This record gives sequence, C-alpha cells and structure tokens, in this order.
Amino acid sequence: MQKQAIIELDVREDLLLKKEPFDKIMGVVKTLEKDQVFVLHAPFNPTPLHKVLGRKGFQYETEKIEKKHWKVTYSKKRDVEA
Repeated sequence: MQKQAIIELDVREDLLLKKEPFDKIMGVVKTLEKDQVFVLHAPFNPTPLHKVLGRKGFQYETEKIEKKHWKVTYSKKRDVEA
C-alpha cells in the first residue's frame, strides 16, 4: 500500500486581503489524483465548501488549530464494492 500524497493550500491570507479563494481551491481540487489528500487551511470552518466537495465525492475532517486557523482534510470517499 502506498502512502497518500498531501496537497496543501492556505487561503487565510487571501481572505484577510478580501480575495475570494473559491477558484483557487477548485483549481487544486481539479488536479487531485485518486490517492491524494487535500489539506485546506482557512480562518473559519468552510461549511459551504464541505457540501460542494461532498457532491464531488469527498469526505472531510476538520481540526481547529487556533481561533482563526482551521485545518480541513479532504479525501475521496472509498467506493464500496458489492
């Protein structure tokens, strides 16, 4: 079994500068390969993004690091074969 590659993106500064990071996030998501994991650093829990990526087959785990630092790990849901 090979180790999953982790792709990280920190959008805290973008949001601090009032830049909308959605296109940047989706650009990273588009490039993810099957076994890669996407780690997003944001100043809040990006609940709407969970729903968007959930529809694209991702599951997530959140971790509050500090008051304005959330780490969200997105990975592809494992297909269950019958």
